Amino acid sequence: MRWVEKLLGLLEDGSEVLELGCGGGSPATQRLAERHRVHGVDISARQVERARERIPKATFECADATELAFEPASFDAVVSLYMLGHVPRAEQAPLLGSIASWLRGGGYLLATMGTADAEGQVDEDWLGAPMFFASFDEAVNLRLLEDAGFELIETKVIPVEEPGHGLVGFMWILARKP
Repeated sequence: MRWVEKLLGLLEDGSEVLELGCGGGSPATQRLAERHRVHGVDISARQVERARERIPKATFECADATELAFEPASFDAVVSLYMLGHVPRAEQAPLLGSIASWLRGGGYLLATMGTADAEGQVDEDWLGAPMFFASFDEAVNLRLLEDAGFELIETKVIPVEEPGHGLVGFMWILARKP
């Protein structure tokens, strides 16, 4: 939540926030919706249903983040926590470019990216369901963000204990669109 609080400190109340991979209405989503107009997107219809129940004042849609189309400069911030690591590597740079286009000038990106340099694999039993994982290393992530036009405010790799996988490094990113 420390990173969410950093973002909240940068946004004016009532800002338009897009959350990619919103899940079922996590504490981060709930906190964002306290002061902002949140539009959450998740590929799981069940998770979207849960998010709508938990956060009725936000809007949610079931969609694949790589297939979204929003008008340019629609949002003041885009948040994507633990979702980009489930996007094939070939689609990560185009998605970051789309995110940059959806942000207004001066808008912010708060995201996590994997750092395992994994080409792409399916874990057949990740928390009871098959799950796809792919990531680059930290240096490539930084280049992808800069190529998409982001100015990096802060980045940090933080290890997280993942069920069945041990410690996994996630790169936290707070960036700005100039």
